[in-house]
Amino acid sequence: MLAAMSTAPLRPSPQATAAPRDRGDACPGSLRLHAADDGALARVRLPGGVLTVRQAEALATAARDLGDGDLHLTSRGNVQLRGLADGCGAALAALLGAAGLLPSPGHERVRNVVASPLSGLDGRGAGDVRPWLSALDAALCASEAARGLSGRFLFALDDGRGDVAGLDADVTVRAAADGRALLGLGTPDPVLSVASADAPRAALLAAEAFLHRVRESGTKAWRVTELPLAPDALADEVRRRLTAEGADHEPWHGGAAPVDHEPWHGGPAPEGIAGGPPPGVIGSALSVHIPLGRLSGLQWRELTQVAAAAGPGELRLTPWRGAVVPALGLSGTDAAAALARLAAVGLVTGPGSPWLRVGACVGRPGCAKSRADVRADAASALAAAGRSGLPLYWSGCERRCGHPRGDRVDVVAAPGGGYDLSAVRGGHRTPGASIADPAHLATALAAFFPA
Repeated sequence: MLAAMSTAPLRPSPQATAAPRDRGDACPGSLRLHAADDGALARVRLPGGVLTVRQAEALATAARDLGDGDLHLTSRGNVQLRGLADGCGAALAALLGAAGLLPSPGHERVRNVVASPLSGLDGRGAGDVRPWLSALDAALCASEAARGLSGRFLFALDDGRGDVAGLDADVTVRAAADGRALLGLGTPDPVLSVASADAPRAALLAAEAFLHRVRESGTKAWRVTELPLAPDALADEVRRRLTAEGADHEPWHGGAAPVDHEPWHGGPAPEGIAGGPPPGVIGSALSVHIPLGRLSGLQWRELTQVAAAAGPGELRLTPWRGAVVPALGLSGTDAAAALARLAAVGLVTGPGSPWLRVGACVGRPGCAKSRADVRADAASALAAAGRSGLPLYWSGCERRCGHPRGDRVDVVAAPGGGYDLSAVRGGHRTPGASIADPAHLATALAAFFPA
């Protein structure tokens, strides 16, 4: 039975206010491995989620020879390698370096950039952000100051459709219809308009200005929203730096940035966990969703081989645990055959799949804090997703790591076993049922969302 309880507003995110830090940034990378319960973990930064086929093959080799064999996608379009053996760090670094995945060892944890994955492929958006992506990554790796950024600091390059602009980036650059770029700091709302050619430089200057303000304030802020500053103070610092470098810029007074068409949020399920591009053929691209963000060696190999045959030989991993394959070299018949090939190995290639409405943290055995194997339980209760008026997110504990933004049902492993359910709507949480067995999830959800 559902408990009759009043709704309560969610507590503000720890990234929304100044946060004192009593330790250094321990965010894992390719060279700084994290000790997890299932072995060491490496997080490989892939700016914009972009990989060549050769780089994808190198990651598959690393997962097979050094880790658990699978590739785990993150909410920033990066790849995690799990189950790594002790002492494999040197071998991993050599493998990744040879594939061009470590352009600067001193910057490898700060290359956190999300970008509109369909940019330049579907005729939407106000401009192609790929040139910005290459230029920003090169500028980051050339900046000595940028080495001081936290592994959690995030850049977002939005082509104007508004998809990655809502991912809580520290620096957001959005293409505008007038050919310029709009710069946001800590929020997607712009504070400056800059010439498109100066957009990557403006993004880097904003990050360097943030670091300067961190030093001046004596804080240990990792994110822009943690700085104890007046709202316009960081923008003023960025303006001064742009002026000093002769960059074309002007204040933005237009309110919220315009969106070129409405962004996608998971195809036919507009509030789906998946978000991002819906699966299928979109313009000159193939789009797939990866259930729970985990790819087996076989699935990764099929995806890589499709990318190799599609023309540019490129993969774009999305922040919504999906993948986009630029398919400029495929006919309509070939594209359909490629999607069928990917569907045969368990990837989601069309609308209607319940996997588009289900997400989960890593759970057991990878996380010591998790109380349950949430991925296995989410898979066993997959059919129940259709009974929910909201997408479902499974968590092994109350931290709810990796949970999506927006409305959802949280399914959280309880201390004594089973799961506690709560619904998040409009920033308010409604506590609901407790279930002892995931097999009873459908009944509990029916009480949340009566017919």
